[in-house]
Amino acid sequence: MKYLCNVDRTVNGKRRALLRAAGLAALGPGLAARALADTPARGASTPEIVRMWTLLSGGDGARMRALVEEFNASQRAVRVESTTLKWGEPFYTKLITATVVGAGPELATIHLSRLPNLAGGGVLRPIAPAELAAVGLAGGDFLPRQWAKSQYAGRTFAVPLDQHPLVLYYNKDLVGKAGLLDRAGKLKPIEGIDALTEAFRRVREATGKPGMTMESAQSSYAIWRLWLSLLAQQGLPVVADGRFAYGAAGAATLGRIAAWFNAGYATPGMDYPASTSQFMGGNAGFMINGVWEVPELVRGTEKGTLGFDYGIVPLPKLYGNASAWADSHGFALPANGERPMTPAKAHAVLAFVAYVARHSMGWAEGGHIPAYRPVAESPEALALQPNAQYAEAAHNVVYDPDGWYMGAAGPLEAIASKFLPAPLAGQLTPADALRRFEAEAVRLLRKRPPLY
Repeated sequence: MKYLCNVDRTVNGKRRALLRAAGLAALGPGLAARALADTPARGASTPEIVRMWTLLSGGDGARMRALVEEFNASQRAVRVESTTLKWGEPFYTKLITATVVGAGPELATIHLSRLPNLAGGGVLRPIAPAELAAVGLAGGDFLPRQWAKSQYAGRTFAVPLDQHPLVLYYNKDLVGKAGLLDRAGKLKPIEGIDALTEAFRRVREATGKPGMTMESAQSSYAIWRLWLSLLAQQGLPVVADGRFAYGAAGAATLGRIAAWFNAGYATPGMDYPASTSQFMGGNAGFMINGVWEVPELVRGTEKGTLGFDYGIVPLPKLYGNASAWADSHGFALPANGERPMTPAKAHAVLAFVAYVARHSMGWAEGGHIPAYRPVAESPEALALQPNAQYAEAAHNVVYDPDGWYMGAAGPLEAIASKFLPAPLAGQLTPADALRRFEAEAVRLLRKRPPLY
């Protein structure tokens, strides 16, 4: 597959060889030793070992561990051994380094927003339709948007697991005092940026508590996600044709977000734990966050420790449409350089992936929307609460723009997280924040995509 033009593959091969020793050292002795260990010769009772690296932690990590254990217990032909690495850029750096030197795992969980970088950079191997068919899977089994995000240059490089969009949580007790609930105890429809701002104001006025909370400290990604969502609602991309394409609307939109904080409807400078704790403690009317906080709310309700009734709706239509940022987890097969995967190993890897897809109802209980259609469209999934309250969000998701520098914890997001939160605390004007963001990020747009 041709990833880049004018790339000297011979030079790149030498680079891989030179990086091998350094890369193994960077992995650390434990992972390096496991990575280089040959698969033992298998007798009739010896399973095929599949080494998986995952960035999933917390509740997601626990659910994935349970799926691994259930799969291993369900049969004897394949055994999955999972290693959890630190979320974000540390995970991707280690995955790239290991794969370059041929010491990566057979399977990795990734964010589909990182696929252009990983597939385009030669880190992943394509998955053939026949390989999927051998374990009973096909592209039509998955939600179209997530399946499309699993493709690169016309080939499949991942099997999607879920989607996790930005949604609007609300505290029924506080929002009710502000007169924002209907007779059924559900949030009255909110449409338009002015209407949402007014909702935040009314909660603040009626209760004395913040109308809204969200992660807003420097180096947080939440403001980028919301800003991208609202630009998409106006039909505006962040990047197009190798340049920033939002124009004056970029600063205007960031200014509308900042105004919530400047007016005292939300508290600026809060990191992720502080912002979620503010909502979970009953001290904010609304919370803008991803669906991954659903399990904590469910758990608190079941244990009687939450202290309030809550609801969830898709991110409202604040401009021309209801677009909401989302990302997806997926399974990908590292290329591992000069250690190509045998057909037997590939079949073993994909057998586990197929098992997870078919048993992803448990994954839905983590708040995520499954990508596997027989589960996502099942009566059980459609009735699952509170997921059913925001299920419509699946039809309006927008991902980070395609680009090697984009995606979860990618370099462009990292730069955005330095500057976009500043206007919320009055440290920069929205226009100044975007000028600084663009000045630093433009080098990424001009840089040739890396081939690892």
